[in-house]
Amino acid sequence: MELSHVFQELKKIMQPYAVELDCTSDDPGNFSLDTKQIMKNKKPLFFGAVQTKKNYVSYHLMPVYVNPSLLDNISHDLKKRMQGKSCFNFKATDDELFKELSALTQAGYESYKQAGYV
Repeated sequence: MELSHVFQELKKIMQPYAVELDCTSDDPGNFSLDTKQIMKNKKPLFFGAVQTKKNYVSYHLMPVYVNPSLLDNISHDLKKRMQGKSCFNFKATDDELFKELSALTQAGYESYKQAGYV
């Protein structure tokens, strides 16, 4: 399956949050969102991104780094997709994992909202 299709499906999960967040990149193969919360380094707090790499598509979700307890109940299959503390890599679409990732993204957004970042 083409990575561009995987990118588009993952972008669909993150794109609704662009209404409340700042879209910092919306190019083919790169979609990125920041909060309006300015950090000590004078840069906005990162929310997430979808990026096409050479052999996979990365889904970055910073709320799971800020609040690791969000990962407590994720499936073993989604956990296997993790690279580092807040990134999930995909080579093909997976409806079940994308549905779970969508719920995790919503939970992450809500945790940012509760913390006052959104």
